[in-house]
Amino acid sequence: MADSSSRQGERYATDAVLAFVRRVHAPHDEALQRAFDAPEREGMPAIQVGPDEGKTLMLLLQLAGARRVVEIGTLAAYSTLWMARALPEDGKLWTFEKEPKHAEVARANLEAAGLADRVEVRVGDAIQGLASIEAEGPFDAVFVDADKGRYDRYGAWAAAHLRPGGLLLGDNAYFFGRLADEDDEAAAAMRRFHQQAARDFETVCLPTPDGLLLGRRI
Repeated sequence: MADSSSRQGERYATDAVLAFVRRVHAPHDEALQRAFDAPEREGMPAIQVGPDEGKTLMLLLQLAGARRVVEIGTLAAYSTLWMARALPEDGKLWTFEKEPKHAEVARANLEAAGLADRVEVRVGDAIQGLASIEAEGPFDAVFVDADKGRYDRYGAWAAAHLRPGGLLLGDNAYFFGRLADEDDEAAAAMRRFHQQAARDFETVCLPTPDGLLLGRRI
């Protein structure tokens, strides 16, 4: 029987246990390893999701039957790879990246993985970029992993452009432990993201290391 500590994953999720389940359930092939290692290799920030979160994204999209997906924040396309693998051959993923160098690395990783035909990497401000694809909607899923101070705006866009039953996914939902900070404007934006999502979606915040908000559009 679980107690309050084990429910929080504090008692049983040792490093050895986590290494085992990751090795069994979210192993890397060559393409995933290439994308995962790219930030360190290319002098980029190593802030991508972990293998468990990547596999979770893939499974959620498969369960939802997703065909048209939006990602806000590409980096080296590690999470992009996981999600693109969930799509059917005629599916499409639009991913937005502010930094041209990151986008270049991402495109190379997608090409190496044989997924470039399913993914469109767009460079520039995400708010402007999202406006440019609205006619392609409604969308089946939106994954947010970008500048935390605008999560509320990204969440509002997702609510407006997801189909009923579509998925909203937000990484770093704990905001690095600062979510409850009252004097932090970015934390306030993240709290609004949570509150707006709870209003417009059926939601849960999964207790991954960084927190993963999951919402199903009502």
